[in-house]
Amino acid sequence: MIRRRELLASLSAAALPAFAASGKLPIKKAILLGMLPRSLSLRERCQLAKEVGFEALECPQTDDQAEAEKIKRAADDAKIRIHSVMNGDHWKFPLTANEPEVVERSMKAMRTSLNNAKLWGADAVLLVPAVVNPTVSYKTAWERSQQRIRELIPLAEKLKVIIAVEEVWNKFLVSPLEFAHYVDEFKSPWVKAYFDVGNILIWSYPQDWIRTLGDRIVKLHFKDFKFNNRQATWVPLREGEIDWKEVYNAMAEIKYHGYCTVELPGGDREYLTEVSRRVDLILEGA
Repeated sequence: MIRRRELLASLSAAALPAFAASGKLPIKKAILLGMLPRSLSLRERCQLAKEVGFEALECPQTDDQAEAEKIKRAADDAKIRIHSVMNGDHWKFPLTANEPEVVERSMKAMRTSLNNAKLWGADAVLLVPAVVNPTVSYKTAWERSQQRIRELIPLAEKLKVIIAVEEVWNKFLVSPLEFAHYVDEFKSPWVKAYFDVGNILIWSYPQDWIRTLGDRIVKLHFKDFKFNNRQATWVPLREGEIDWKEVYNAMAEIKYHGYCTVELPGGDREYLTEVSRRVDLILEGA
């Protein structure tokens, strides 16, 4: 006789393919502010994003308070949400640097980004947490980045903004198991994963990372690449080496329902309309 728990587990497993193939996923489309034509005013750029089908923006760290206020007014006028902030100094001034003044510059940038998010109504800040290089070992990068992020958690909690760490080509967090463990060690709802489906493509499979990270994922980046001798070339969405149908299935299985932000070269209205259409196809499982 099949036990009740086994029956429920069986029914739940059987339901996954149906859920994964049940139409458009409840994921909102967003675009980088920097992808919109710089020839337009801020308000016109925000309005264009909305007109071509995007529901939200990801904006860069903005040190100038007056400029940050302008961005807020432009988004409010266009009635489009700013859902996340991309920290701007984590590459040039890593949290894991050997020099204290570099680390402080990075911490200052994160504090600015968190306050940008509060002003704009965003709920997360993207952070590249560490850079491994010949003078900073993997172990050192792990320990230093966690220490610095823990120092930032009280501000994140006060502002109600998540620190969303991203995997990227920084020789750090090179497997989904590591990424999950790294996030879990904080034991904080204010540290989550910002998963970029393209960044790990050269050595791994995004659908595997999505399933492993599960509800640790708070935001997604969409991009696509082709590779030749490990050299990456940007290509339009659905024309690279990502198996988007498998990504769709993985997103459905973990029931992800947040935002996906396209991170691609910018362009004009026609180009952005096509980008938006391609995101729709991905979310529909085409």
